[in-house]
Formats: sequence, structure tokens, C-alpha cells
Amino acid sequence: MRVLITGVCGFVGSSLAEGLLERREGISILGIDNLMRPGSELNRARLTALGVAMTHGDIRMPSDLESLPAVDWVIDAAANPSVLAGLQTGFSSRQLIEHNLASVVNVLEYCKVHRAGLLLMSTSRVYSIEALASLPLRWQHDAFGLDETVTLPPGISGRGVGVDFSTRAPISLYGSTKLAAEALALEYGAAFDFPVWINRCGVLAGAGQFGTPDQGVFSYWIHAHARRRPLRYIGFAGTGKQTRDVFHPRDLTSLADVQVNCTRPGGQRIYCAGGGTSNAISLAQLTAWCDQRFGPHAPTADPNPRPYDIPWVVMDSRDAERDFGWRVEFPLTSILEEIAEHAASHPDWLETSSP
Repeated sequence: MRVLITGVCGFVGSSLAEGLLERREGISILGIDNLMRPGSELNRARLTALGVAMTHGDIRMPSDLESLPAVDWVIDAAANPSVLAGLQTGFSSRQLIEHNLASVVNVLEYCKVHRAGLLLMSTSRVYSIEALASLPLRWQHDAFGLDETVTLPPGISGRGVGVDFSTRAPISLYGSTKLAAEALALEYGAAFDFPVWINRCGVLAGAGQFGTPDQGVFSYWIHAHARRRPLRYIGFAGTGKQTRDVFHPRDLTSLADVQVNCTRPGGQRIYCAGGGTSNAISLAQLTAWCDQRFGPHAPTADPNPRPYDIPWVVMDSRDAERDFGWRVEFPLTSILEEIAEHAASHPDWLETSSP
């Protein structure tokens, strides 16, 4: 099997490439990356040593994809992953659309020409911000939690957010590009008869993750705490009770491995993938964990709300469990400890991997 991974030098793309090579004999992986992210050259060297056929290219350019050989599957892991993308100085809304949507059209055209299957990495941020902010929540152990004593809206349960939860706008500029990419992928797959799987991923975290607070918050928080960098609880009264679930990219790899080897012709194509309730944690709880690991370091409280922030999201992955036998294997504590060990051995990581 030949697999092309776009954004292969990013955290998710590189983890998928390395994990698939370990899991699957006879697999051949091609990778393409524009190397825009600081630190991506480190992954390029590591992946080349593992035998990944690397191409320095940009999937926003059709010609860069057209020059690649045919493959059986494309895993699209290339995107600007920040929910604030398009609002920030130095990265415009037009650039966001070019990175996260126009590039997907080029990938789909490549899949059409070569009849390659597509595995699209999407996000939990395709869900309605208003609907998420309106969920009945309660405080528990310094975190927001879902109040299951009241009637819940469709697509939500004690296990978390499912694929049928509302995607009504606003969902952020970032979320809208990903939701539109999902729709295009499904339409191309149906029109040109190639398989498509879509994973709406929760927060991914692990050692070696690059980024800024709005792209890899768990990794950033642990590294910044260890280095005594300033940290802030933004919004929600400055309490740090906002809660997300986290899972390891190796768990995502195990799901991707099953999907690219699945021959089912029809049925559900969109799945939620995340750590679930057992891997959910708030910023306040993460700070308490860091205090135990590195010594006390208190964030400052900034009660002012920030665009697109939400108090609680936990992904319900039962559909993936039912259809693919997939379960999260990495517990929360092992993910946090892995990042902490990386922070201890790479004291300059924030400088290496941040813009």
C-alpha cells in the first residue's frame, strides 16, 4: 500500500507517518510539506531517516501535487490548526481559506485522477459555538462538566459530543473551512467513486508537539509552566475551568490504520475521535498537575472573553468503537507525563517551535 500524507512534517502528520510504518508491513509513505512551521525541519530529517519519501511542496499549488506519483490513499493532515486563524495579525482570512479549503480541492482532484481514497483530518471545532456555550454545565473539581440531570440537545450525551450535534454557524472561520472541506470531500467521493473517511478530532497532544497556546494548548501549557513562562486563564471569569478531552496521535494512528484498510462501500463516513470523559481535563486541573510535577507556578486571571472560546468539549467516539473496534489506549496521565519528560529534556523547545 502506498500512502501520501500532506502536512507530513507537522505534529499530526509526522506522528501518523511514523506510527503507520511501525504498524503496517509493506507500507510505503510519501510526504509533502511546505515547511512553513518553525521546527518542521526537525521532523523532515527524522522522517527521511525512517524511509519516508519527502517532497518539499505546497498543496495550495496544483502543480506540486500533480508531480507526485499515484498512491492508494491520501491522509490530509495539512492545515492551519488555530481556531483564531484569520483573526490574528500576520495571517489573513484569505490565507486561512487558501490553506484549509482551497488546498483540499487540489487534494481531491489528485484523488479523483488516481482513484485514491481520502482520509481527512477534521476537527471538533466544526460544532456550533452557540450550541456548545448553551449546554447545561456544572462545576466539579475545578472544571466544567456536563449536567446530565436535564434534557440534553440532539447529538450530545454523557459520553460527549457526537457527529449529529449542531454545526450551525458561527463555528469560527477556522471551523467553517474544515466543515466546508468535509462537505467537498464527501461530494467528490460520491461523484468520482473513491472512498472517503473523515475524523473530527478532539485535542491531540504528545511529546514533540509544536505550536502556540491556541494550537497545542496542553503541550504549550506544560512547557511554559516548566520554564516559568507567564500563563493566563482567559475568559470564563478567569477560573481556568474550561475543559477539553485529549488523546495521543498514536491512538489516531490506530484508527487511521483500520480505516485505510477498510473496504466497506457505504454507511457512515464521519466519525468523532477524542479522549472521551476519562481523558478530559481543565486548565485549572492541568495547572495543579504541573504544580505537583514542577513546583507551583500560578497563572494570572484574565476574565475578558476571547473570540470562539467555549467552556466544554468532550468527544464521543462510540461510533468509531462500534464500526472499527477503536479505543483510546493512552491514558491522560501518560500523555501529560510524556510531555513533561520532553519539556525537561528540551528546555528550549518553545523557542525552537514557536513563530
